[in-house]
Amino acid sequence: MKQVPSPNFDKRKSAINMLLFHYTGRPTLDESLAWLTDRDKKVSAHYLIGETGEIYQLVPEGMRAWHAGVSYWAGNIDINSCSIGIEIQNPGHEFGYQDFSTKQIEALVSLSKEIIARHSIPRTRVLGHSDVAPTRKFDPGEKFPWEMLSREGIGRWPEKVSRASIPDLQTFKTSLEDLGFEVLQGKVEVAIKAFQRHWHPENVTGQPNAETFARLKALL
Repeated sequence: MKQVPSPNFDKRKSAINMLLFHYTGRPTLDESLAWLTDRDKKVSAHYLIGETGEIYQLVPEGMRAWHAGVSYWAGNIDINSCSIGIEIQNPGHEFGYQDFSTKQIEALVSLSKEIIARHSIPRTRVLGHSDVAPTRKFDPGEKFPWEMLSREGIGRWPEKVSRASIPDLQTFKTSLEDLGFEVLQGKVEVAIKAFQRHWHPENVTGQPNAETFARLKALL
């Protein structure tokens, strides 16, 4: 692990109980490192994983990195204070979204298991940036291997999915909120799309459908 200190951090205001994954959304690793360590950008994360699996620590885990921005999950509006943030090098949707490399994911699994054990982070609190900021963010996106990670004990994947009918939007909204999402007025489809990026990646449409709702019910 390489130490590349970022100046962008401050004191935590709450205990660590969440692990949050991002993609960098920058074309190259060098650009991502420059971005995450530039004082003027006012953004950082605790860790960055390069394409070949190299891990950079930018902010000590005990400090509050600036990776989540305006965000929300299950009543918490200061995700930066309660979370560890891991950035994974990937150009993202803006610069040519691509599959994450095998070495990246192997490094992510190892690092995540250490963090989860160190801070007793529950599986329900391993999330993506788009989960906590669905109106602003797409990352880590539909190519991220959430199902595989869940088999490693990292995060959750819907099990024992039963058939379901398509509910009305209000029922979908309430169920998403019960899971932890913030669903803003008139933004139910946006929240559905964020849910799909994580838990129904083969159907990222934002449209309510029976399979998406069945997976949502299974998680609840």
